[in-house]
Amino acid sequence: MMTKPRAKDPPTPAVMFSLITGRFVSHLIDVAARLELADLLKDGPRTVEDLAMAAEVQAPALYRVLRALASVGIFAETKGKRFKLTPLAATLQKGASMRGVALFCGLPSLSDAWAQLLHGVQTGETPFLKVHGMSHFEYLEKHPEEASIFNETMTNVSSTEIPAIAATYKFSRIRTLVDLGGGHGSLLATILQANPKLKGVLFDQPSVIASAKQDRHVTKGIAERCTLEAGSFFEAVTKGADAYMMKSVLHDWDEEQCTKILANCRAAMSENGKILVIESIIVPGNKPDRGKLRDIQMLVTTGGRERTKEEFATLFRRSGFKLTRVVPTKCPLSIVEGIRA
Repeated sequence: MMTKPRAKDPPTPAVMFSLITGRFVSHLIDVAARLELADLLKDGPRTVEDLAMAAEVQAPALYRVLRALASVGIFAETKGKRFKLTPLAATLQKGASMRGVALFCGLPSLSDAWAQLLHGVQTGETPFLKVHGMSHFEYLEKHPEEASIFNETMTNVSSTEIPAIAATYKFSRIRTLVDLGGGHGSLLATILQANPKLKGVLFDQPSVIASAKQDRHVTKGIAERCTLEAGSFFEAVTKGADAYMMKSVLHDWDEEQCTKILANCRAAMSENGKILVIESIIVPGNKPDRGKLRDIQMLVTTGGRERTKEEFATLFRRSGFKLTRVVPTKCPLSIVEGIRA
């Protein structure tokens, strides 16, 4: 039976209108991030004319953009068409948690793929592949500027997740931890810093590892305990470790590809080794769930998916593992632990 809206709730059409026009807000945020407006306001309020001159844009149009953003809590307008930062706007500053996400989601290559979502639902084809004729990761290899934005996005998002992950699991019981697809090593570095007896291996594609060697995450304080290794986890991974960790990796791939990655881990690990898969866990029910929206992002861009606990258990069985437990963290991700079956 349909639940009647409460008197204090906004009219249903108004709620739907806000949801439909959410894309307008996304475009506005993209513009703000590209013009670096949050950085221009870090030292205090400024007039729209001053901001327009600094950003090299037209003041009347910029005012309309800022006024619209302020209506949803991003920036705030004061007297004399002056604008100031708000907590939401501050997340768009360089090095802050959401700037990379805003830039990435505003890329035309991604928007064009989302425009083909209906085609993906109708045919099962990955929209990004239809639009660009190549996988998302192949595209990034050929477009280094967009790859840089993607990497910034991953770093920004990880900065909000890493402390919770590192504090939740007892990594001190592990001797050697391999971080597969670990990017520049921010998660692995945090874990190593908290566990001085632990040794780590950062494993990723050659281009990523070449860049990681210049990154402060793996060159400051832990270099003697952190080995960097280039390769493809579809072919083989570092041998002999007793734990293999993957954060936001398996959701990029379909069941067959995930099985291959996990099977390579099983073949390489020590006899009593563990697999630690750090992902969103889709749960039943109708509550707001970032993982369910992220799942559609995977449908559009990579052909992968977010998974339920049961789907992970099935995937583990196919790969020769047994799911032992799912460890929630204080961020939207959980740690799915498995051992040899």
